[in-house]
Amino acid sequence: MPRLTGRGWVVLVGAVVAYAAGEWAGFPLLRAMAGAAFGAVLAALVVTARRPRVAVTREVYPDRVERGRPAFARLRVHNASGRRHGGFIAGDRIDGGFHAVSVRPLAPGAEAAYHYELPTKKRGRFEVGPLTLERVDPLGLGRSRLTTGDTATMWVHPRTYPVRALVSGHPRHHHEGRTTDESLHGSLDLRDVREYVPGDEVRHLHWKATARTGRLMVRDYVDPNQPRFTALLDSRADLVPPQVLEEAVDLTASLMRAAAADGYWCRLLTTSGVDLKLGGGQQTVRHLLDELCELSPVTGGALVPVELTRGPDRGGSLVVVLASARQDDLTAIAALRPHYASTVVITIAGGADTGVPVRIPGTRVIQAPNAKGGTRRWNVAALR
Repeated sequence: MPRLTGRGWVVLVGAVVAYAAGEWAGFPLLRAMAGAAFGAVLAALVVTARRPRVAVTREVYPDRVERGRPAFARLRVHNASGRRHGGFIAGDRIDGGFHAVSVRPLAPGAEAAYHYELPTKKRGRFEVGPLTLERVDPLGLGRSRLTTGDTATMWVHPRTYPVRALVSGHPRHHHEGRTTDESLHGSLDLRDVREYVPGDEVRHLHWKATARTGRLMVRDYVDPNQPRFTALLDSRADLVPPQVLEEAVDLTASLMRAAAADGYWCRLLTTSGVDLKLGGGQQTVRHLLDELCELSPVTGGALVPVELTRGPDRGGSLVVVLASARQDDLTAIAALRPHYASTVVITIAGGADTGVPVRIPGTRVIQAPNAKGGTRRWNVAALR
């Protein structure tokens, strides 16, 4: 549906005033000018009423990008008709803004590609689109907009820094109780005997159980010494300012990425209610970064979730990232110490590199001004 622009409304009102003045004063010139203005406005509406008759597609690359790194949208415009097509404006809405590119006129059967940069200053999951095609007449008096196509998703991940992964395992044997970890397979520690599924190794068949049940049964093994890494992130809005939270998320993402890339069994917990348990590998890295990408702060609550105070999924290394070192939080962290081979607390001061030293018995404490400083001090501590 064509509409007048601000300039178009000014011209239309001016034409009405000029015509009225011409009639009242008897000046034919004013009436002629008013007629020309009316004609220009009408022509603008007619020109913009024609919808773009081209095929326009858009793709976002990469669909996952680190905060602050470049990301682009690629537009492909194809004129499949046998007539020359006029130019127009195409663009997408993302995070409250409109990012547009001017498409030049296309010859019959021609195709053109356009690129424009997308904003990546904020961490989050953003919908790009839908694609908007806008046509404006040469005088800028009228415009029409057509929304077309699907939306694309762009994940802006936290910024990560190179860090060293701690080497710390925690033995878990079958006589200590059945583990709930579904990612630990393939060692000599028996977890369970279960029914065979396609893909299981034939050498793990349990013939006695098979004879007893009449179904193929296999031994299910776990790796008792697989490195385990647990990160607890404080995301309480009343204690963590927004800029400090972003630094804490960047630091947590750096640590989790390093651990998952080294094949650690990883667990991510936050005071926002996230409790994610994953095995190692690049798929785990992606899943963890996606989760941190959408993390939002909450108000109130305890630092240590109930899920971390009980259950079998403990052991290995525990890292707590927080901004405000309150005494009740430190007490809760100290209570977790017996369940992990190593415990590290990292405080983010939001740019300040000084403060009251934090001490927790049997726990290493790293105080840093930001994520970059925290990863540097972590790397030094990891070498000791």
